[in-house]
Amino acid sequence: MPHGPDRTENGAAGASPAPDGFEAEVLALLPSLRRYSRSLTRSDADGEDLLQDCVEKVLTRRGQWRGLNLRGWVLTIMTNLYRNGLRQQGNRNFIDIDENSQLAAAETDNDPLQRSRLETALNSLGEDYRAVLMLVVVEGYSYQDVADMLDIPIGTVMSRLSRARQKMTSLLNADNVVTLRRPR
Repeated sequence: MPHGPDRTENGAAGASPAPDGFEAEVLALLPSLRRYSRSLTRSDADGEDLLQDCVEKVLTRRGQWRGLNLRGWVLTIMTNLYRNGLRQQGNRNFIDIDENSQLAAAETDNDPLQRSRLETALNSLGEDYRAVLMLVVVEGYSYQDVADMLDIPIGTVMSRLSRARQKMTSLLNADNVVTLRRPR
């Protein structure tokens, strides 16, 4: 005997069931995970691949989560996936975006020169410095959380962050056409 359309608990035909608490929490993390994956890989496409691999691993290893700090656990998985991928691939050659004139870019209201300078400065940082900078400054994690995620001492987090900020400042100030402060 043929059955009608699948029904969920609330009786709606064809609707997928609402995600449980764990899946809903993972879904809520997607925007910050996407930012972090793109900052690690320096590429939208590779960042999306890393994000997908991370979410797949999180969902399949759900039983390993101890119930504390889901965001930290997921970011640790993503960081480890990225590092493992680098080890497997060896050094990859990156093509500068300016070398590919075939790419179509959407118009933005932002200053394209400023965005380009910021992207260049971020990409000039080593991966360890960039990861710490993104986790602390963009994602808002504490030094201790970052130390736990990256499995490094808290002092190393602080020194990497300080060096990353100094390098970013010097790179961004070096490109200024107009001095920001008058000499005394």
